[in-house]
Amino acid sequence: MPRPRKLRIEFRKNRSGRRRGGDLTRRVDADPDALADQAAVERLSGKGDLTRKRTVVVDAVPAGPVDGLAAAPLAAGAWRGRVLHVHGLESLVQSADGRLVRCTLRRVLRTMATDQRHPLAAGDWVRATGDDGEGTIEAIEPRRTSLSRDSRGRRHVIVSNVDQLVIVGSAALPDLKPGLIDRMLVAAELAGIRPLVCINKADLVPAAALVPLAGVFARMGYPVVLCSAVTGLGLGRLTAELVGRVTAVVGQSGVGKSSLLNALDPTLDLAVGEVSRDNQKGRHTTTTARLLPHRFDGWFVDTPGVRQFQPWEIVPAQVPAAFRDLRPLANLCRFPDCTHTHETNCAVKDAVADGLLDTRRWESCCQLAGGDGDEGGDGELEA
Repeated sequence: MPRPRKLRIEFRKNRSGRRRGGDLTRRVDADPDALADQAAVERLSGKGDLTRKRTVVVDAVPAGPVDGLAAAPLAAGAWRGRVLHVHGLESLVQSADGRLVRCTLRRVLRTMATDQRHPLAAGDWVRATGDDGEGTIEAIEPRRTSLSRDSRGRRHVIVSNVDQLVIVGSAALPDLKPGLIDRMLVAAELAGIRPLVCINKADLVPAAALVPLAGVFARMGYPVVLCSAVTGLGLGRLTAELVGRVTAVVGQSGVGKSSLLNALDPTLDLAVGEVSRDNQKGRHTTTTARLLPHRFDGWFVDTPGVRQFQPWEIVPAQVPAAFRDLRPLANLCRFPDCTHTHETNCAVKDAVADGLLDTRRWESCCQLAGGDGDEGGDGELEA
């Protein structure tokens, strides 16, 4: 049995209150004798009320970049469950026996210093205590996979522990954004999640108009499905990809994600909205990521619409490796640190000039590597 280990955990700077009250002068003016009760000096050390760290003892720490608190053993009376959705400080957790419990996050997890916007995400496996419909999340287990984006310099984990990612775009109303699909494909590649491209509302445009774009993604090995929630086009093909898997459904608002899920499983009965006639943008009806069991022995993760998307902490040198069509060509460039923009003897630019590489994909790669947010910057989810 491994020996317990001690870990030093850092907390946010606003965890502790001020050591000296701000009304000291008023109290002394009201009662001069109270001055004798005040400390003559003030010492700031790591052992006082202003400390930002705490020692936590755990029995074992698994290999890899895992938070020590998540490795805590299952205590007596605790149970394991999956987070269905997160709403502020409360989360809906489903236990192994199917019970739905509203849980709050213990304070030590809420106040830890971390780069995440919220320590919890839909799809997380947690260890909780409590019953009768209310409980407390004591620990968060390590994530197998996670889809993250940059949100004002902090990491926003949209979903975790999913098997595949269905990236939904619309053929019309609103217009298709290939650059946004590219960025989500890059995030899926970096996270190790299987991506699938789904173009909804295919009944609104001629099928021939979608063939060039669908062909570009299909040649790279990505499954591409042209479908329609109204006519039922492509739903059979999409159903075959969902059996027994946890599938996150992402895309911009108004592309018909909820309508598509309702068409696949009418028992979900998700709320849907119409696209605005003024700006042809979707009116968001989904406000938080939610895990939903479906009839194909799996789970959907319905996510809010997103207008912009910037993968979390992506390094410019990693971008070409995440583009499947650029990856083999980048190894043939003259310079190992080639940016594929201005260098001579660049195999990527030569392939674009010869028509062997799609020009739009090359431009999308350059925009993402350069931090350009035109097709998906650090904007907010529409929630």
